[in-house]
Amino acid sequence: MGFPPRTGQLVLPFGGALTPSASQGYRVTLHNFFLYSAVAGGALFVVQLVLSAVGAGDADLDFGGHHGDVTGHTSADTAFKVLSLQGLTAFFAMFGLVGLALLEESQAGPTVSVLGGLLGGAATTWLISKIFHSAKRLEASGTIQLQHALGLTGTVYLGIAPGKPGKVTLTMKGRLLTLDAVSETQALATGTEVRVVRVLGDGSIGVEKV
Repeated sequence: MGFPPRTGQLVLPFGGALTPSASQGYRVTLHNFFLYSAVAGGALFVVQLVLSAVGAGDADLDFGGHHGDVTGHTSADTAFKVLSLQGLTAFFAMFGLVGLALLEESQAGPTVSVLGGLLGGAATTWLISKIFHSAKRLEASGTIQLQHALGLTGTVYLGIAPGKPGKVTLTMKGRLLTLDAVSETQALATGTEVRVVRVLGDGSIGVEKV
């Protein structure tokens, strides 16, 4: 039968206790662990957001020589990898922040701090997962709406060349849209009248000269 720790001792998360001098060192070590988790996770998460915003986070892959033709299986794998990376970095960032706040600001014990950090990290990962899937649904809905552009005619707004996307303006359901466009057969100068022949998975359209 074990005895309760003496006054001033620190109870460890998984049993046992430390003397006052050792407990201080243990809190410093735990403090540093939370701090490093928060800094590393937060920094990596911000880097991922910046790369995603500028488009550098998306792999520019060529399957069968057709730009933009990516299978649903590949898209699902890519989405899972991106979600996994963002989820992990967000988890460690929030784990460190919550744990640090509980340990230092609330003066909670190691057990409460670790459990609180784990709960905060898990909640953040779940929230990011929901936001990510909502964004994917909106993107899919927008792609479906673009299917109505097939067969419509428009005008080249920004010159297009094979392998170099441009922009096309067209009217769809009473709305004037400016869309990214590609042409695989010929260069199209600004002002050229074109027809939409396909809708690509990234939200751009394929056009040809009328």
